[in-house]
Parts: sequence; C-alpha cells; structure tokens
Amino acid sequence: MNWYLKVLKQYADFNGRARRKEYWMFVLINMVIAFILGFLDGLIGTYEAQSGLGVLSGLYSLFVLIPGVAVGVRRLHDIGKSGWMLLIAFIPIIGFIWLLVLLVLDSHPGSNQYGPNPKEVNI
Repeated sequence: MNWYLKVLKQYADFNGRARRKEYWMFVLINMVIAFILGFLDGLIGTYEAQSGLGVLSGLYSLFVLIPGVAVGVRRLHDIGKSGWMLLIAFIPIIGFIWLLVLLVLDSHPGSNQYGPNPKEVNI
C-alpha cells in the first residue's frame, strides 16, 4: 500500500524515475480498488450499463488518471526513454505490446538524464 500512496503523493510529478515495483504495485492496487468500486456501483445501483461505468468507479478513474500517467512517465524515464513513449499505446495492437515490454524492462543502471537510479538511492 505504501507504493500506491507514494504515487498519489507525487500526484502530478512527471520528473524523476519510478522503479518497476512502484509502477506495478500501483497498477495492482489500482485494479483491486477499481474492481471493488465497480462491485459497489452494481450493488447500490449506480452502475450504468450503456457507458459501462458507475458513479464511484467513474470518479475514482478521474482521480487516478493524472497520477497514473505520471508514474508511467517516471517508469519510462527509469529505462532511459522519454515519457512521450506512452503514446505508442495508441498504435493498434502492436503499440500496447511494445509499451508493455518497455514497462517490464529493468532499470537503466546508474544515473541517466532523468536522475539517479531509485534502486541505488534506496539501498
């Protein structure tokens, strides 16, 4: 949960680097919370089948949109890529796969143009 809160504390910080663990723990906890909120939307009747969203899950999605993009940019910085590489996800099929491969790569060793390696700083 600390990794999730760390991302939220750096709400719109697009500078620096984020470890794989930080990114993927945020994604995991984000998915669990979204699932629970979707279930609650269905339970209390605020789910709308046409849009596929409920009130709670929609508000939550808006709340984590900016931190999610920010941690994605910092994750790409960690492997030495520009944050603009997130946009390759818009290339049909291959773009998502390419981005997924980039997000699971190990950190660029040592410092790079985006800052020191967070693995080495936290040791």
